[in-house]
Order: sequence, then structure tokens, then C-alpha cells
Amino acid sequence: VQHLVESGGGSVQAGGSLRLSCKADIYIGRYYCMAWFRQAPGNEREGLAAAYTDGVTTYYTDSVKGRFTISRDTAKDTVYLQMNSLTPEDTAMYYCAANYPPCTPITAAQYNTWGQGTQVTVSS
Repeated sequence: VQHLVESGGGSVQAGGSLRLSCKADIYIGRYYCMAWFRQAPGNEREGLAAAYTDGVTTYYTDSVKGRFTISRDTAKDTVYLQMNSLTPEDTAMYYCAANYPPCTPITAAQYNTWGQGTQVTVSS
């Protein structure tokens, strides 16, 4: 059973934008923090942003602050990641994750439920 299902990845040219979506089951949508991570080949999984259950409170890591925006639609049990000004360095598998609060730190150890990931490729 997939509790988190990501979509929206794809290929884009540098400078472009993508919006990722992560649909959660009802329980996760109601009680869990939801976050976005990414992992490029040979790199550790990197936390990007997280959203609290209220659909308003958000957290970011410095690496994407100002370029990426996380949002959460509590009615749809879905979290989004709007990514702007993409560069080839943003190429990675992007994962949605969830766990009970607190939402921070946004580290892989803090989250125990994971989606299968969606690939983002940015060409120069």
C-alpha cells in the first residue's frame, strides 16, 4: 500500500519551473508533517522543505529558500513543491516523506514514511 504518491517530475531546461505533487492517505494528511527531499546519484538524501498539518506553517532548508515553495492543501491531503529557476544541480530523484510532528529538522532520520520518488532532470 502506497501511503504517499508523488507526481509532476520530468525534464525541463535550466531556468524553468516544475510543480511536484504528493498525495497522501487520509490519516497522513490529517496528522503528519509532510516534507520534500531529493537525492542525486552518489549524494545523501537532502531535506528541502516541510509543511505542518495546519496547511499554513512551512519550513525550508537554506539550499532552496527563495526558489522552492512548499504548500499543503489539507482538503486534498496533498502537498506541493513549486520549483523555480531550476539549474542542472537540481537534477535528482525527489521524494515526499511524512511523520508525526515535529516537522524539523528536515532530515531523513526525522521521517519514517516515504513515497517512491519522482525524477527531475534539468538540462543546461
